[in-house]
Amino acid sequence: MKRFTLITVYLLGVTFSLAQDCNKTLTGKVIDFHDGVALKGAKITFNNQMIVTDTEGNYTINDLCAISYAFTISHEDCNSQVVTIDVSKVHTQDFYLEHHYTDLDQIDIASSSKNKATNSQVEEKLNRKQLELYSSLSIGDALKEISGVNTLTSGNTIVKPVIQGVHSSRIVILNNGVRQEDQEWGEEHAPNIDINAFNEIRVIKGAGALQYGGNAIGGVIIAENKLTSLRDTIFGNAQLAASTNGQGGSTNSALNIGFKNGWGAKAQGTVKYFGDSEAPDYILSNTGHREQSFSTTFGYNNFLYGFEGYYSFYNATQGILRSSHIGNVGDLVRAINSEVPLVINDFTYDINAPKQETQHHLVKLKFYNRFKNLGKLNLQYSFQYNNRKEFDIRRGDDRDKPSLDLELLTHGLEGSFLFDAKDSFKKNVGFQLAYQTNTPDPDTGVRRLIPDYNKISAGVFAITEFTISDHITADAGIRYDFVNVDAKKFYEKEFWDDRAYNVQFADLIIADEGDQWLTNPNFDYNSVSASVGLNYSYGNQNTLLFNASYVNRAPNPVELFSDGLHHSAAIIELGDLNFDQESALKFSLASEHENIFGIGRLKVSPYLSLIDNFILLEPTGVDFTIRGSFPIWEYRQTNALLYGIDVDYGLDITETLKFTTGFSYIYGQDTTANEALINMPAPNFRSQLTYQKENWDIRLTNTSVLKQNRFPNNDFETSFIRNNVEVTELVLISEPPAGYSLFDLSGSYTFGIWNPKDLVVGASITNLFDVSYRDYLNRQRFYADNIGRNFTLNINFKF
Repeated sequence: MKRFTLITVYLLGVTFSLAQDCNKTLTGKVIDFHDGVALKGAKITFNNQMIVTDTEGNYTINDLCAISYAFTISHEDCNSQVVTIDVSKVHTQDFYLEHHYTDLDQIDIASSSKNKATNSQVEEKLNRKQLELYSSLSIGDALKEISGVNTLTSGNTIVKPVIQGVHSSRIVILNNGVRQEDQEWGEEHAPNIDINAFNEIRVIKGAGALQYGGNAIGGVIIAENKLTSLRDTIFGNAQLAASTNGQGGSTNSALNIGFKNGWGAKAQGTVKYFGDSEAPDYILSNTGHREQSFSTTFGYNNFLYGFEGYYSFYNATQGILRSSHIGNVGDLVRAINSEVPLVINDFTYDINAPKQETQHHLVKLKFYNRFKNLGKLNLQYSFQYNNRKEFDIRRGDDRDKPSLDLELLTHGLEGSFLFDAKDSFKKNVGFQLAYQTNTPDPDTGVRRLIPDYNKISAGVFAITEFTISDHITADAGIRYDFVNVDAKKFYEKEFWDDRAYNVQFADLIIADEGDQWLTNPNFDYNSVSASVGLNYSYGNQNTLLFNASYVNRAPNPVELFSDGLHHSAAIIELGDLNFDQESALKFSLASEHENIFGIGRLKVSPYLSLIDNFILLEPTGVDFTIRGSFPIWEYRQTNALLYGIDVDYGLDITETLKFTTGFSYIYGQDTTANEALINMPAPNFRSQLTYQKENWDIRLTNTSVLKQNRFPNNDFETSFIRNNVEVTELVLISEPPAGYSLFDLSGSYTFGIWNPKDLVVGASITNLFDVSYRDYLNRQRFYADNIGRNFTLNINFKF
């Protein structure tokens, strides 16, 4: 009976269909949702029929019945759509597709000129393959592959990037779209970021990326963790690295899931475990390293709208070279002037004081929506929790208590609207708000280095990019920032008077606490930043970039308020309430040539920075405290001139043999004192010879750093008791170490197990000839050499 009913219904439907008047017509256009341009050659299919749009994007479908049809609309590089239309009611219908779908930054992680954050500034990147070579190291180590990027280090595990001579608060680091806030002001505070969490890392050399902040005088580091979506897939990798120097290793793994309906997710984790590092001639005692990190992200992504949730966790314990913490002035002078560390113990995995422990949590929620023929709206909220503990050598009941314990909480809200309907004229406007609280633990038993403070930041920006001709594009931007810092700080009355604060800042005092004043510094900073630039392409793959930027940076709390022993740095730091905000005028030029005689590539990038009220930290003497003797470093404000050049050259010798080299030079001058600036990178070269054939990849790398011959004279005399006699000695703290040249050798072979190229086995030797050297930008160079030879075995399985 059931079968008979179905047959009857089917026959009646066929009869009804045949009886219909199938002379309906549907007309319209297929249009690019992104910019409203008609799409030629779009396909409309239904009932085994196909219609193709004409040159104007028009279509006409005849002989339709007065019923509903499911039309599938597709076009090359578009995401197809299925639209159901009741032809009895609709006679005209326009269909919208996104012709540039594969160019979206949510999809394309390969990065190209279309995905650059700026139009007129030098932008370099490290892809996933390059990052995998540094899986057991840090983001700072990897960035040294880029010319113009150096590192300021405290030993071999605390590494922070320096871009064209500046670092710390003058560089913005974006952790998957969120500005990283992790007490970055410290010169020995490495970014709390796991290099294995990212698909690629990009570096913008310059101050013109105003959408990321007005205080990025040095540049911006963009670390991206992209979701895979719009296709059904699951893949991942597991990587293991083991090293001889430090006798430890690391492991990390990641899993990516994507669906063609737009959903995607990713999870990743890393563990690192190392003991004491070793210089060529001795153990670097108490330099072990532990690290655990995890990140996960999920979201929905299509052209019209999408959202993303992201969480990352970072936890690290890093030993501080034992010989950098000294008991008395005489030993301090002897340690600085000695050729070997005063403390050399047997190798151990133990990490004792002095050490630092850091923990960082980041949560992000992001939403975007596109509007037809207009552009894209982005909204994002983020929360960050950072805890930094620094442990000094203590005795008694306080031996396990941190000497410095800071909690930093940051809430961020930002939004932007990108008007990109016309490729020839794009505009991006937006805002950024942040509220930050810093709370030192009052129970450390040690005078606080920096005080409690609340910080409010607000910024608005407008950026435009437009086409002047077929070969010239231009960009311009303007930004306004407001910063308020509201602090509560105790000052010793003697120090307060010595600094003449009793005259200038008497109104800040809110309570008399015996031998101290309780003060309430509350400072506002207002600034306007601007940028203009040109991009000129000519000849055979040649490009000329020019950018001029004027930006401002408010002094950070440590520059204003620091007053005491910075334990992990092993120095006494002194700030100054009088500081104004920095103002930097920077000009950058880049000439890029991608095809020189068909085999070579050349990029030449000179730059010039004029910085008013430049804040620097320099040694001024030595002091003895109950914790021991430590150099005194004071923040000072001056005017500075920085100029330099980065050069990159690549040559394809044969199809399998390639040569690349880079050179960087920077000149830093204190124009007020008419002397060289401290801690400017020395001229350096980095060259690499690469052999790649079939499954082999072999690289020989040379890094040569010249001696820095331009430095200020900060040597000082100090007196102390030796053998019951007072003596006075000169502390040689200024003279940079000699230059050096290091060779690294690495090789890998790719195997196929279940799939081609799913197992990579590699080995590397850094400091191949075990050279003893000290680097000018290593803050522990006063006490010990850099690390020596290191063998590393690396296994990476992709599934």
